Amino acid sequence: MRIIIVGGVAGGMSAATRLRRLDESAEITVIERSGNVSFANCGLPYHVGGVIEDRADLLLQTPQSLAARFGIDVRVRHEAIGIDPAARSLTVRELDTGRTVELFYDALLLSPGARPVRPPIPGIERALGLRNVEDTDAIVAAAGEASTAVVIGGGFIGVELAENLVRRGLAVTLVEGADQVLAPLDPEMAELVHERLRAHGVRLLLGRTVASIGPSQAVLDDGSTAPADLVVAAVGVRPDSQLAARAGCELGPQGGILVDDHFATSVPGIWAVGDAVQKTDAIDGSGAMVALAQTANLQGRSVADAIAGRPVTDRPVLGSFIVGVFGLQAAATGWNERRARAAGRKLRIIHTHPSDHAGYYPGAEQMHLKLVVDANTDAILGAQGVGASGVDKRLDVIATAMAGGLRAAALGRLELAYAPQFSSAKDPVNMLGFIDENQRDGLAETLQWHELDAAVAAGATVVDVRTPAEHAGAAIPGSLLIPLDELRDRLDELPDGELVVHCAVGLRGYLACRILAQHGRRARNLDGGMATWSRGSAASRASGQ
Repeated sequence: MRIIIVGGVAGGMSAATRLRRLDESAEITVIERSGNVSFANCGLPYHVGGVIEDRADLLLQTPQSLAARFGIDVRVRHEAIGIDPAARSLTVRELDTGRTVELFYDALLLSPGARPVRPPIPGIERALGLRNVEDTDAIVAAAGEASTAVVIGGGFIGVELAENLVRRGLAVTLVEGADQVLAPLDPEMAELVHERLRAHGVRLLLGRTVASIGPSQAVLDDGSTAPADLVVAAVGVRPDSQLAARAGCELGPQGGILVDDHFATSVPGIWAVGDAVQKTDAIDGSGAMVALAQTANLQGRSVADAIAGRPVTDRPVLGSFIVGVFGLQAAATGWNERRARAAGRKLRIIHTHPSDHAGYYPGAEQMHLKLVVDANTDAILGAQGVGASGVDKRLDVIATAMAGGLRAAALGRLELAYAPQFSSAKDPVNMLGFIDENQRDGLAETLQWHELDAAVAAGATVVDVRTPAEHAGAAIPGSLLIPLDELRDRLDELPDGELVVHCAVGLRGYLACRILAQHGRRARNLDGGMATWSRGSAASRASGQ
């Protein structure tokens, strides 16, 4: 069986090696446009910053090692330029010589990945991108001669590059056209990332775009400038699906290659995986473009089974991700609140701010977690987390619960590993489940940070149940201070009408609401307390809302 694979990273190489394990007699040829295969593309920004010191560590395999161990014919600096589906042939150009050759296949797998978006602005040719090892070499060389840099785009790559260029000693400006970085996060969660970027010297320009790029500066849409010996464009990616389209493969509305549950395209004999293909969203079954390495690698393994005739079915995607930002972990899985509300879902939103492990054990640091729940079904729609440590564990547990179909309240019943240096006896994931259960069963009502202004305008009184010292340090304007431990004795001081209770992170507010409910007063707890409200308000002010 003659199998040709276009694309020698992630999905493509996972498929190639799995195919060899399944079929020792197959002729497997990999065509790769760049000069390297099987490289660690997620590690590229960290070589820029010197965290991964040795460039060779990025090269997981070479054409020679793949030939020796797997008997795979890997051809780097070869570009696939045309497919003849009727003849089952692929036309390939050798980039070093310009010569073209025609290769025949029984099965063709397309794994070309995604290509960076290049904004059509004057001077964009001076901006570097980051897709492969050669791009990394170019950025490292340019950074060695630079003292200032502008990064265009606040997605995963943009944020990681900003951090690593700071590590190299450059003064970095990060320009993002939206009101926040890391679009999958909701604004109050992204504000934590903004704080960390600014604390490490990144000049963060949100809601702004680059209008043009000059020899030593970037000109912004308002006419201001940012010094830029080096410019990197990390605006986003689009599926590299042009080869597939020319061969007649059907594309989705966002340009991704459409495949069935077995990764077969609409053209017989052609399969496709990775960043170039449209996935299925795990929440509502809609088409989704998710460019993540874990998904590409899993699809590569699975498509090999499909080509070899083994039973396999693709799985829907949650879009789970994690990114590091100057020692901060920011992660998410599934839908954010913004998307869930746009879909018309009735929601329960839960914010918590626990320690990553038992507070009495040295070194505990605060995390910030958010759970998005369908209020009608108790289905978990998504989760987000930001913190110095422990975020990855909690988000992975929730993603696993979602994949297994667990409801939100069931998180409280999970048996999770515990020792004080790793967690609390009631893990933060358990606590999310307890809070959801209380709300589901009517033991608690909450109000979100972005709903407070409307409630106050409608006549609600905000009651602060923190200590006088906390209230003096920072307070919600117009709030009435009655510390929790004095509440039972001061019930007659509460005005008539609706009450919104808050504390620092939500626990004391919940206790206050339970006291008030049993004294005949309806009160809603400000979800996540002052910690969530303050950052949400800061994000709202920054966006001009």
